[in-house]
Amino acid sequence: MMNLNIFKKLPYFSIFMFFIIASIGLLMLYSGTYASNEARLNKQLIRLGVGFLLMIWMSTINEKTFHHLSFAIYIMGVILLLAVHTMGYIGMGARRWINLGVISIQPSEVMRVGLILVLARCFSVLSIEELNNPKSLVFPSILAIVPFLLVLKQPDLGTATLMLLSTLAIFFIAGISIWYFAGLGTFFIASFPIFWSLLHEYQKKRIMIFLNPESDPTRSGYHVIQSKIAIGSGGLFGKGLTLGTQSQLDFLPEKQTDFIFTMFCEEFGFIGALFLICLYCVLLIYNLKLAFNAKSSFAKITIFGLTCSFFLYFFINMAMVMGLVPVVGVPLPLFSYGGSALMTLMISQGIIIALRRKNQFT
Repeated sequence: MMNLNIFKKLPYFSIFMFFIIASIGLLMLYSGTYASNEARLNKQLIRLGVGFLLMIWMSTINEKTFHHLSFAIYIMGVILLLAVHTMGYIGMGARRWINLGVISIQPSEVMRVGLILVLARCFSVLSIEELNNPKSLVFPSILAIVPFLLVLKQPDLGTATLMLLSTLAIFFIAGISIWYFAGLGTFFIASFPIFWSLLHEYQKKRIMIFLNPESDPTRSGYHVIQSKIAIGSGGLFGKGLTLGTQSQLDFLPEKQTDFIFTMFCEEFGFIGALFLICLYCVLLIYNLKLAFNAKSSFAKITIFGLTCSFFLYFFINMAMVMGLVPVVGVPLPLFSYGGSALMTLMISQGIIIALRRKNQFT
């Protein structure tokens, strides 16, 4: 029987912040499906309800359980990533999802959590001397490289890049010497021509369009150009809910998924966008505070890794729709229509809440 005293220790502030951001996201999804497809709104509402239940359930699990199950979750993620190449179906030009009948899952999202947990377990048992020994970094590096290559093969360069950046952040917070990162950066710069040659043509085109969207305004550059127009037309206070011309007249593609922040900017303007960014930052700072005050290394690294992953998703998405980084198909957390990323985010926050309990923090 579940101990009800656990619920008295829940951080209701972070749960409330999740609720507020998700509610605004539903409002924008309503605007995006206004008079066209209410089924999407209802489906997302159900997903959020299930996600909140999963978050609360995950928050009741103790730290030792996550520590013990980290390798099992990682191995399950690898198996799913291998299965997606044979059982997965193609969507938006990549084989990224597995259809389980009732639901479809994106294995890379499962791996995102599994990789953070398993790296936290590996680094939490190493001393400072061992962290500076190259031999001690071989196994964690292999654990990180395997899913990176599997996701890259789908192909999903955006998710693979975010996974790599989260991994580097975990290596840094674990205490790895800065000289390793300097050497890795040098190696990347030197091998960039080889890396470029391995990219698919559409990936190369995305990067070139990022540098000059106007070079192909009616095809590859269309998304970014229309997004910039929509954001600029919102002005200071926006045009109002369901009144955005670029989004409501369907000039703005993917308005309910990757470009939903653009629609929000058009309808609520600069003030609304600033308010939303502040909500994300408050939640980010709250979780970072938990990470830096954690007593156990496993809790510190896990919370930092999950928080870093959350930051990368909302930062890259917002930068992408503003034309500051190439379009990579990254959803806006708690906003974009979809299930796998949403559930992963809810589960991640549940893990953070769970690690907060039982005197793990000062």
